[in-house]
Amino acid sequence: MLMPKSVALLRIRYTLEAALARGFTTVRDCGGAEGFLKAEIRQGSLNGPRLITCGHAISQTGGHGDLRSGALPASAFDSCSCHFGQVGVVADGVPECYKAAREEFRRGADFIKIMGGGGVASPTDKISNKQFCDDEIKALVDVANSYHTYVTAHAYTAEAIQNCIKLGVKGIEHGNLLDERTAELMAELGCYLTPTLVTYKVMGSDQFSAFLGPENSRKNTEVLYKGINAMKIAQKKKVKICFGSDLLGPLYGYQTQEFRIRGKVQTAQEILLSATVTPAEMNGLGDKLGQIKPGFIADLLMMKSNPLDDITILDEPESNILFVMKEGRIY
Repeated sequence: MLMPKSVALLRIRYTLEAALARGFTTVRDCGGAEGFLKAEIRQGSLNGPRLITCGHAISQTGGHGDLRSGALPASAFDSCSCHFGQVGVVADGVPECYKAAREEFRRGADFIKIMGGGGVASPTDKISNKQFCDDEIKALVDVANSYHTYVTAHAYTAEAIQNCIKLGVKGIEHGNLLDERTAELMAELGCYLTPTLVTYKVMGSDQFSAFLGPENSRKNTEVLYKGINAMKIAQKKKVKICFGSDLLGPLYGYQTQEFRIRGKVQTAQEILLSATVTPAEMNGLGDKLGQIKPGFIADLLMMKSNPLDDITILDEPESNILFVMKEGRIY
């Protein structure tokens, strides 16, 4: 069920403060957070990680960002102005794609997020669906390029991933059904992969599985067990990997479990690089964030022990983080 925007805004202070306390000094949001939140954090009205945002994720009609039931008539909606909760907006055809992307930049987006394939939570598509036509994706990439930034795409299958990156998309979110040829192509093109393994683990748990309908549960199971293998393929082919979680609302508190899950595939150093240096590079901030170096912003975690020796301590922040420093200020 979609959360009313007023309720989400009431909860945002806790969400931001809790993320900062877990050690996240910068967070990239791929659908929902808007420019005014970044401004409030910069001005000090809210304590939280600095935000890198896309505004609304852009979806085709019937795509992963279209959360309408298939029983609803299309005549009730005006496509490009049809927003779903705080997360997505629908655009069909090149003109609407141009307009939707430009509107997100007008409202303060740092990059563009598109739905390039089917998803778990969407009610009317399949994981195997390839979404948006080539000219629509090219239009979205053109707009992002004109703002000197990038497009990232929600995509699970090798077909959807290849379709996006061949058209200029630089980031892939999830990628659970990645194959070796696709990983090789991602590496050749300098694309970034952000796996979100914890999401499927949490949604498939006894605690939360009842919130998924039968079809959504089936799709979750489909991608859950292939995510680890996709990570192994990406590692083998030297794809640039970023840290992510894709957890919404109250589930956001489980984001640190991603460290523990990735420990099955990556070394502690590789995981730390995926949460620091690599995403800073992806977002054009590699000269100021992600490293402890002269001239870089003073974002630091003071830990009781070394995560290079045991990465799972980052999944227990209350016990292991002594303090979080953001921009030289201790929280």
